[in-house]
Amino acid sequence: MTDQVTVKKAVLTAEHFQKLSAVPPEVEWLANITNEKTRRAYKNDVREFSVLMGLKSPAELRTVNRAHVIAWRAQLEARELSATTIRRKLSALSSLFEYLCERNAVAGNPVDGVKRPLANGNEGSTPALSDAQARRLLEVPSEDTLKGMRDRAILATLLYHGLRREELCGLRVKDIQSREGVKHFKVKGKDDKVRYVPLHPLAQRLIEQFLLLAGHGDDLG
Repeated sequence: MTDQVTVKKAVLTAEHFQKLSAVPPEVEWLANITNEKTRRAYKNDVREFSVLMGLKSPAELRTVNRAHVIAWRAQLEARELSATTIRRKLSALSSLFEYLCERNAVAGNPVDGVKRPLANGNEGSTPALSDAQARRLLEVPSEDTLKGMRDRAILATLLYHGLRREELCGLRVKDIQSREGVKHFKVKGKDDKVRYVPLHPLAQRLIEQFLLLAGHGDDLG
């Protein structure tokens, strides 16, 4: 008795499979950006760069070098765009070339080494607090209640690590990890990029105090 194997009808035809195999990595990069607002902005930025450089196809991006990027930066500065806007546009181009490097489509990222303008004043950023101001803010929640200790731990995490609100909300106890003997946050940021942020000593103490009081001390690695 021979085994019978039921073969389901293929979802993709051979023609469709070949078309997907031929999708340029430049197109893959854009499709991989999950945030719609970021994807739209990055698409416009790369299109703007391509038009300025006279590039006719995605493949021609692979001929770009640092001189082209510097020329684009100079053109953006001549238009008197804000420092934040220029930095975003350069970041968009850098993100694309990082992906192309990962796919071995280019030998290097031409945006590397191109200086980006510093943000002016407090443009697009939260005004910084001094250490003394941060400590006074941390003293506002009560240290006599579990909720107050929780709020102190949350405030310390925000104040000393520069996390976005979404990044803070995504943190779990398991994301406090030891790397070479130093406690770090494992933070998932935009486009699911992961980075490791060393814990500030005061923040670490407040977090550990709260977890012990909340009965989660054993969860700390």
